[in-house]
Amino acid sequence: MPAILEVKELVKNYGDFAAVKGITFDIQEGEIFSLLGPNGAGKTTTISMLSTLYAPTAGDASIAGHSVTRDPMAVRNVIGVVPQDIALYEDLTARENLIFWGQMYGLSGKSLNTRVDEVLEQIGLTDKAKNRVKTYSGGMKRRVNIGVGLLHKPRVLFMDEPTVGIDPQSRRAILDTVKDLNKKGMTVLYTTHYMEEAQELSDRVGIIDHGELIALGTQKELTQQVGQTETLILHLGENDDPEALAKSLDGVKDVLEAIATDHEVSVIAHEAEEVLAAVVTKANERGIKIHSIDIREPNLEAVFLHLTGRALRD
Repeated sequence: MPAILEVKELVKNYGDFAAVKGITFDIQEGEIFSLLGPNGAGKTTTISMLSTLYAPTAGDASIAGHSVTRDPMAVRNVIGVVPQDIALYEDLTARENLIFWGQMYGLSGKSLNTRVDEVLEQIGLTDKAKNRVKTYSGGMKRRVNIGVGLLHKPRVLFMDEPTVGIDPQSRRAILDTVKDLNKKGMTVLYTTHYMEEAQELSDRVGIIDHGELIALGTQKELTQQVGQTETLILHLGENDDPEALAKSLDGVKDVLEAIATDHEVSVIAHEAEEVLAAVVTKANERGIKIHSIDIREPNLEAVFLHLTGRALRD
């Protein structure tokens, strides 16, 4: 079955700065595909090109058979976009916002009102529909933002960091909404810098950093890249030297790699508990205080750490 979205060598330059560097991937219909990477990795720029907001410097992409460079209007008819920033009128109610944006999509009359009712139910705000958006919590505003992208029943939904800056309960509601939409057949391109979200939602994940797609696959395929290993995360004090501790662990039996980041050292081993005593001894010898220790099995954060030599940060 042909992919509903195909990206081929997509590039975006701003003068001498390359924000996106020739990325290539595809998305199958009915899939949740996540672009996972830190802030500034190129996720929003990629979404902006695919939604025809920015013209690519080079390369192209097709969505439902339509080129983003040659047929942008046809692309806009088949996509919905949930931007990172809230795009609502705060003095209007949720219902009034949805009616306004529905009219922008060309909906009107009874069909518009029916669709607004359906969307309000989907996002769980039917009982709050007549309240002004300025009275909403951040999570409720983001749910209306999602509703706007659903009004015209798109085949592909782009969601750019939809849970940034909201409370855990609202985040849970949004993640559940994404999964429910997908169960009903929606194809979703989801960008995030939260590893847990990508792990929970995604059929496949593309890891992006500095404008390059550095890995792509199912979670199982990606975690296999780091082998059957575990990671000790050592949380140090602000005045301790993670670089010194990481260097001291070079050559310690069963330690495969030690990577220093801000106030942390990640120690990779086949069995984390087998190296724990030796790691603590090395820290004590150097007067370094370990405040807490986490043991993590292979996950997407471990993949990012393995590929880039640094942790995936919020």
